[in-house]
Amino acid sequence: MRSLIRTRQALRQTIRASPAARAYGLGVARSSSSATATTTTTMTRGSRSFEAVFARGGTSNGLVIQERHLPPREHWGAVLPAAMGSPDPSHGRQLDGMGGGVSSTSKICVLAPSARPDADIDFTFVQVGVRDGALDLAGNCGNMSSVVGPVAWDEGLVADRAAKVRTAANGVQEALVRVFNTNTSKMVHARFRVRGDPPMYCPEGDYEMDGVPGSQSKITLSFLDPAGAKTGKALPTGNAVDRLALPDGTGVEASLVDVSNPGVFVRAADLGIRDANPATFTPQAVEADAALKAKLESIRRAGAARMGLDPDTESVPKIVLLFPDSGAADVDVRCLAMSMGQAHKAVPLTLALCLGAAANMPGTLPAQVRRARNGDGGSGSGPVVIGHPSGKVEIGATIKDGKIVSADLLRTARVLMKGQVYY
Repeated sequence: MRSLIRTRQALRQTIRASPAARAYGLGVARSSSSATATTTTTMTRGSRSFEAVFARGGTSNGLVIQERHLPPREHWGAVLPAAMGSPDPSHGRQLDGMGGGVSSTSKICVLAPSARPDADIDFTFVQVGVRDGALDLAGNCGNMSSVVGPVAWDEGLVADRAAKVRTAANGVQEALVRVFNTNTSKMVHARFRVRGDPPMYCPEGDYEMDGVPGSQSKITLSFLDPAGAKTGKALPTGNAVDRLALPDGTGVEASLVDVSNPGVFVRAADLGIRDANPATFTPQAVEADAALKAKLESIRRAGAARMGLDPDTESVPKIVLLFPDSGAADVDVRCLAMSMGQAHKAVPLTLALCLGAAANMPGTLPAQVRRARNGDGGSGSGPVVIGHPSGKVEIGATIKDGKIVSADLLRTARVLMKGQVYY
């Protein structure tokens, strides 16, 4: 065990000491008198670059970058927004960078070998503000988490790989990568198909997920001990339902839940939304309703304050609308989520994990909606099928002695390209 830890530490130290980590044209070398600093500070916009992978993870996509290819974290704000094409206050399209103009395509994963004995990889998620270029590191992204294991594996960041591969009876090989998410200080285990000698990630498969065309191999994500990712408790206030006072003098009932990422869950009917038909009440319809968006943001901010979080941090908590009609016989709870001020076209995956867990917590609004739909007790550890604007996702939870041991789900992911990103 000590030998393995030393191997990981040596690998991490070698990567961080790489000369490439000091050549970004931003004066990021430790010594301002160094030749590197003198040379690189003269580099102009568009001539600077770093190595990266562009990949899809679940229903999101973004850049995956080895930490050794970036300057020290205090300088990320001068590199990452420009690489994504932000800030873009006038157009919000990120045409001058790798971003796609919406929160689900303005994401970055930063990877490094982990020095922890229980982890292979340290993963830091960065949400880049489309219009303002702000870097938000407050929470994790479940969708992009799905690509972390495969990329880390193929890029040689995982030590002792032979011990992490198992072969099923049908001959299919599966690798395990243990990921430590630095945003939430939580562990995620990723299992995915590998093939070849040496074994490499194999995206080919027959698993289909809503929101993504075609079929690929499945990636199983297990979020271990996910409760209290930001607040320390699954129910930060200790209540299954709280009443939030809003700036306009009104109030609304909400369930404030922190599993994987914090969420504020409210009933759509409590906001006067009567036409909840999935065919008409779409993310596009929400985006066109400025008054509703302002109302949802005021609820989100009130929920953040009640949970002890910073209301000015857009990424956590997120707010989710719950609908009484699931819209399909095989859906337990239907929702529409807001992410970074925009109506999400699917559902943020860590928020789906949170909603799935909440639906198993007696008394919460998600559990009430599920109970009314299915006629069950609204508690337990059974899987929850969540409907969202692009389809559905099934969330499994393992609960032992009242504690959430893990939250599990399936995703697909694929590397789209590798090379230099210029900024």
